[in-house]
Amino acid sequence: MNILHENCDPKLADDTSLPCTAYIIEYNTEGGVQHDIVISAKKSEIFDHYWDKYHSVISMNQTEGRANPKLWQDPNAKPAKKK
Repeated sequence: MNILHENCDPKLADDTSLPCTAYIIEYNTEGGVQHDIVISAKKSEIFDHYWDKYHSVISMNQTEGRANPKLWQDPNAKPAKKK
């Protein structure tokens, strides 16, 4: 499981360059309702993580991402070092 954006604006889920396995999660915390964009091979893995951590999942919807997850590269990831 990979969390792309924590406590973000829900409109980030409209980005079509995200992989098709990306989900936007809406959950309750002590500070109020928050949204995260998460990538995972299994939807149940995402639910289990948020339920164990926050004991609250309001909704979990697939984003508008259309990219192949095998070919998608995280733009925030650091480039690999050459040997």
